[in-house]
Amino acid sequence: MPLIPPMPAWSTLHPLIVHFPIALLMVVPLFVVIGMFGKAERGRSFLITALILMVLGTMSTFVATSTGEAAKEPAESKPGIEAVLEQHEDLAETTQVAFSALTLIYAAILFAPRLLPRPLPPRVAMALPIAFLALYSAGLLLLVNTAHQGGRLVHELGVATQASSPAVRSVERD
Repeated sequence: MPLIPPMPAWSTLHPLIVHFPIALLMVVPLFVVIGMFGKAERGRSFLITALILMVLGTMSTFVATSTGEAAKEPAESKPGIEAVLEQHEDLAETTQVAFSALTLIYAAILFAPRLLPRPLPPRVAMALPIAFLALYSAGLLLLVNTAHQGGRLVHELGVATQASSPAVRSVERD
């Protein structure tokens, strides 16, 4: 018996991977808000942590999309799921683009003012993160809708990855 279990197939990892972008990207606004109202250096640490979480969450959207593409083939064989699957795919790709753009915008908000000859006026410094959070909420709506369509595929339409063994699926049906 090997000490290390074999690596699961890429196409079976989608149910595990999809939770990373959801969790990472959903907590970012909390860190931004804490950072906005925190004292100078401590607040900046929260803002930078938000950027790190956003980068990791955005990168994980690419991994989730890749594993989803690999898991798509068995799902396509089920009748009646084409429309939901297509909507889930389209939302996933839009979510990737949106969070890629949001991450770049947020990085610019954090680091561009340091390149200016003088600090931003306090009103502008406060308005930028607030405006960003408004944009970010649109990205979160995309993320939630993407997750919802994925959940529909699994829970309403019975799509399962190849990782689900026939024994597990028969227990789930009982």
